[in-house]
Amino acid sequence: MATVSDVSVLRTADQRDAYLKGLVQTAQAAVPESLALAEVRSRAASFLNEQTFPSIRQEDWRFTDLSAMLAIDFAAAGESSVTEADIAELRLSETAGAQVVVVNGRVSRELSQLNGLPEGAIVGSLGDRPELHSQLADRLAQASGNHEVFTALNTVGFADAVVVWLPRNQVVETPIQIIYVSQAQDNPLFVQPRCLVVAESGSALTLVEDYWGNSTATHFTNAVTELWLDANAQITHSRIEREGAGTFHIGKTVVTQARDSQYIGVAAGFGAKLARHNWEIYQAGEQTTTKIYGLGAISATQHADTHSLVALSHPHGIVEQEHKAIVDGKAHSVFNGRVAVAQKAQLTNARQLNRNLLLSDTARVDTKPQLEIVADNVKCAHGATVSQLQSDEIFYLQSRGISAPQAQRLLIYAFAMEILDKITVETLRSRLADLISQWT
Repeated sequence: MATVSDVSVLRTADQRDAYLKGLVQTAQAAVPESLALAEVRSRAASFLNEQTFPSIRQEDWRFTDLSAMLAIDFAAAGESSVTEADIAELRLSETAGAQVVVVNGRVSRELSQLNGLPEGAIVGSLGDRPELHSQLADRLAQASGNHEVFTALNTVGFADAVVVWLPRNQVVETPIQIIYVSQAQDNPLFVQPRCLVVAESGSALTLVEDYWGNSTATHFTNAVTELWLDANAQITHSRIEREGAGTFHIGKTVVTQARDSQYIGVAAGFGAKLARHNWEIYQAGEQTTTKIYGLGAISATQHADTHSLVALSHPHGIVEQEHKAIVDGKAHSVFNGRVAVAQKAQLTNARQLNRNLLLSDTARVDTKPQLEIVADNVKCAHGATVSQLQSDEIFYLQSRGISAPQAQRLLIYAFAMEILDKITVETLRSRLADLISQWT
């Protein structure tokens, strides 16, 4: 006979099942006919029929509780009224002529600026390029890692998608910026930005993704970015999340790298009530280089979760990962990083480090760096630290005429800039440095 506790668990499971089905229906209703993509969406829907909304009983969600979302009835976005004045401060001078603006999940043709791209490069809305749909059959939603609830939910119902496609041997000197703007509406908003980047053999680009919103209204962003690097391609990628205080932000970045390719990524998160970034990189060729760096700076009751996977399946792979978190107030930072080295991935060189800085007695950090190694001829290392500002360091700066509050800010700034200095777009790096300098 079931106990009261058992019944409670079953009821919660039923609620989660029903809630996920409701999100699927809301997402599907937002899909325009021009982006039907029946086969891709059908596969994702079939997968979701067998899933439930995540709970802390699942290992991957043990430290990130989404229960607060169950009481919120999210609605698909309607017409927006974002103007140039609203986003002017987000534009980067280095990306003039290569900017895509996405408002509540849909590309804004009026606000986007795409007149500075080289001939042959494709950047813009998938809805505007129906001739590409068949070409994308082996790229869109085909990467490893698609069998995950929120990724499949995005695939079922994204209303638009940004496409960045570079032909063979094309090097785009101008960084490409994608600005994702969330604009509050009458009902709690549910938007699903999607981005597909294909860098064919020998091509190279710098990509900036900036998720922004300044409203405290309740909002749910479920974002997916897929990056494909063919042989000898190079992508330098910055992902910035600074959405409003009422936002639940769940994002997936999945990278597939062919032989001799190089991916360098920086992910920085400052906003949202609850933010989770799933970062998955699959080295699908020999002599592949992956360098990923992360920074989270959160306070009050914010929650930030980074889950990463770098999967190596070929020889001579190089991996460098460093993730830092600055945690104040009653905020909670989670890091779970896996580096998986298959037996064929001999002569791998991998390094992973997670460093956390606690600024209050009530802040919390859960960290779990992992190395899963089957190969026997590799060089791999990992580690994690959790610390506070050191009194002797503050005293030393005070002895040089710097006040205690200024000394604290200086140490926090230095801690963060080790990651932000990896950002190659100077204006973006400078803006984030200013944000950190004023952060506490």
